[in-house]
Amino acid sequence: MNQELELLAPAGSLETLKAVIQSGADAVYAGGDMFGARAYAKNFSREETLEAIDYVHMHGKKMMLTVNTLLKEEELKNHLYDYILPYYEQGLDAVIVQDFGVLSFLHQNFPDLALHTSTQMTITNADGARFLKKNGASRIVGARELDLKEIKNIYDETHMEIESFIHGALCYCYSGQCLFSSILGGRSGNRGRCAQPCRLPYTVTTSNQIRERKETPILSLKDLCTIDFIPELAEHGVYSFKIEGRMKQTEYAAGVVSIYRKYIDLYLQNGKESYSVLKQDKEFLLNLGNRSGFTKGYYYQHNDSDMITYEKPSHTKKTENSSKESDVFEITTENKLKIHGILTLQKGKSAILEVSDGVNCVSFEGNVVEKANKVPLSKEAVEAKLKKTGTTEYEFEDLQIDMEDDIFVPVQELNHIRREALELLKEKQLNPFRRCTDTDKKRNISEVFVEHQSAYNDKNEEISFQQKQISPILSVSVETMEAFDEVLKYEFVQNIYLDSMILGKNEFIKQLAEFINKAHQQKKNLYLVLPAISRGQTAIDYAQILKKSDETALDGYVIKSFDELGIYEKSTKQIKDVVLDHNMYTYSNEAQAAFALNQYQKNTVPFELNRKELLQRNNTNSEMILYGYIPLMVSAQCVHKNAASCDKKSGISYLKDRYDKTFFVRNNCKECYNIIYNSSPLFLLHQKKDLDRMKFMSYRMMFTKENRNQISEIMHLYKRVFLENQNLKENEVPKDFTNGHFKRGVE
Repeated sequence: MNQELELLAPAGSLETLKAVIQSGADAVYAGGDMFGARAYAKNFSREETLEAIDYVHMHGKKMMLTVNTLLKEEELKNHLYDYILPYYEQGLDAVIVQDFGVLSFLHQNFPDLALHTSTQMTITNADGARFLKKNGASRIVGARELDLKEIKNIYDETHMEIESFIHGALCYCYSGQCLFSSILGGRSGNRGRCAQPCRLPYTVTTSNQIRERKETPILSLKDLCTIDFIPELAEHGVYSFKIEGRMKQTEYAAGVVSIYRKYIDLYLQNGKESYSVLKQDKEFLLNLGNRSGFTKGYYYQHNDSDMITYEKPSHTKKTENSSKESDVFEITTENKLKIHGILTLQKGKSAILEVSDGVNCVSFEGNVVEKANKVPLSKEAVEAKLKKTGTTEYEFEDLQIDMEDDIFVPVQELNHIRREALELLKEKQLNPFRRCTDTDKKRNISEVFVEHQSAYNDKNEEISFQQKQISPILSVSVETMEAFDEVLKYEFVQNIYLDSMILGKNEFIKQLAEFINKAHQQKKNLYLVLPAISRGQTAIDYAQILKKSDETALDGYVIKSFDELGIYEKSTKQIKDVVLDHNMYTYSNEAQAAFALNQYQKNTVPFELNRKELLQRNNTNSEMILYGYIPLMVSAQCVHKNAASCDKKSGISYLKDRYDKTFFVRNNCKECYNIIYNSSPLFLLHQKKDLDRMKFMSYRMMFTKENRNQISEIMHLYKRVFLENQNLKENEVPKDFTNGHFKRGVE
C-alpha cells in the first residue's frame, strides 16, 4: 500500500485555491495569465500567482503552474523565461507542460524545477515515459484512457511519479490529439481555447448509409468519478490524485476535494479491506455536478457505450432526489495558522515579541518601554491589540505576556511589533522555498543544438538549421492498398508512407517486405507509418516489429507519439530515417531543436500554423502537407460500436453535424481506436507562391479514402503546379476544400 498520496486540486481563482487547501488538498494546479490550457478561465495575475505560491507553502502544500499549451516561436523564445522566472524565484514547485520545446527549455534554464508532462502529451506506455524522463520530466500525467494495469506497468518500469485524473470531465479524444474545435471554428484546444464540439449532437450513419442514431451527442462522455476505487488506483502506482475543474466554481472544487480527502485518509489509515463509501457522500458528489451521471472512465474498460451521455451532455448541479444534507457545503478560506507568542515589556528595555509556529521561531525587538505617566497599560489591552492579526495568515493559539504594572507603550508601537514579528516569521517559513538564478545564463534550445552539432562535426560547421535549401521532394502517405498501387505510378514521388493498418497482424514483416520491394522497384523509398496510438499489446507487438524490420530494407518510420519514440529507441539497432508526424508538435524552432538534440531532425509542420508564422519558422527539416483529410480526433471510443454494436470489422462510419457537414470516421479494429477526419480535404496547391518562400524540405500528400481517379487528379495538379510551374485555373480548384489554418491560424 502506498503511504504517500497527493490530492491535487484545481483552482481557477485565488479564492478557490484557498478553499481547496482548507478542504484538504495537498497541492493545487492553476494557470497564470499566459500559456495555460484554460484560456477562458479567470486565471491568476502575476501578483495572485506569487501570493498563491506563498500561501500554499505556508500551509505546507504545493503549487503547480500550468504551461500546458503549445507555444509559438516568439512566445517560447522571447517570453517564457521572463514569465517563469519570478515564480521560480518565489518557490514554484512544478510546471505542467505539453510542448516538448517548453519541456527542454525549462529543463535547460531551471534545472531544479520539477517538470510534469501534461495529459496533452498522450503518454500511454512506459516507453514514452522513459523518453520524457530522459529529457527532464519528473512526473507523468498519463492519458486519461489508461487502465489500471497500464498505469502499474509505467510505474514499475520507470519509478516515476504518476498523476491520474480521478474526478471531473473527460475528453472524447486522446488529449493533445484533437483538432476538432480548431479546424471547425479556429478555437484550438492546443492553445487552451476548446469550444467543445464533442458536446454537440450528430447524426450517425454506417458505411452503407443506414441511419443508426439521429441527433445524439455521440462524442460526449460522462464525468469521471473514482471515489469507489481509490485503493486500486493507489495500489497500481498512482501517486497524485488529480481533480479536473479549473473552470468550475469554488463550491464545486472545494466540495469534491473534501470528499476525496475523507476517503484517501480512510484508505491510508485503515487499508483496502475496510474501505467503503457512504451513499450520502456519493450523492453529495453527484449534486455538485455531473453529466448524465458518472462513469468509471477507462480504468476498467477500453471503451464502452455506457460512458456516453447520449441525451444530456450539459453539466448539471442537482439531481431530483438530492437530500438537504448533501446540498449543504460550507466553504472555508479563513482557517489561519496557529502560532505561539511571548511578549516581554519591561521599563527601560526594548519591547520583545517572540513568535513560533512550532518549527520556526523568531523575535522582534521594538522601542524602549516607557514608565506610565498617568494610566498604566493593562495586560488585557495589550493582549487585545496583539491578537488583531487582521489579514495575515496567522492567529495566536496562545499568547504569554510578561509585563510590569506601571508601563506605557503606544498602540501604534504594539501594532508595529506584531506586524514586524509576523513578517519575520513568514520570511523564515518561506525562505527555504526561495531560489536565485543568473539571468545572464538564459539559453535557447536552438543555441544548445547548434553547439551540440558543432561538437560532433569535424569541420565545426553549423548543420541542420543552417543547411542550404534544396528543391523540395514529394512524400505521399497512403491508408489503402488502392492508394499505394496508384501512387507507385508517379515517378516524381520520392517517398511513400505506408500506414501500418494496411498490413495484416500475422504476416506483418512478410507483407512489409513485399511493399518495400514494390516501392524500391519503382525507385521510391518506403516508410512505415506507426499507429496513431501505441499502447498495451500494440506497444509490445510494434517493439517486435521494429526489431524484425532491422532485417528488411525499410527506409524509415513516420512516428506519431512519444511512446513510439521510446519504442523505436529500445527496439532498433539499425538507425533508420525518422520523420516526426504533424502531431509531434513543432510550433517553434525551439521545439524543433529539442527533438533534434535527440537526433530527430525531420518533422512535419503542425496544421495550426498560418503562413505568417510559417515564414518565421525554420522549415529546412520540415515537411508541409499540401493535401489530405485532416484527422480531427483520435479516440479510444468507437462510433460504430456506440451507435450500433461491436462487430470487430474495420470500416468507415459518418457523423453529420447541425450544418449538414459530414465527417468520416475510420475504426482501426486491429489497434482499437477511431480517427475522425474533417468533412473537407485540405488543399494548398494554389498557395505555391507563398509555399516557395517558406523553403520546406519536402511536401506531402495524404490519401485516406480517395479512389484511383481522385488520387490521379490530385497528383496531376501537383505536377502541373509544382513541377511545370503552371497556374491553376479557377475551375480546377476543388469546390469543397479547406485552407485549414494556412491563412487564419489560431490565437
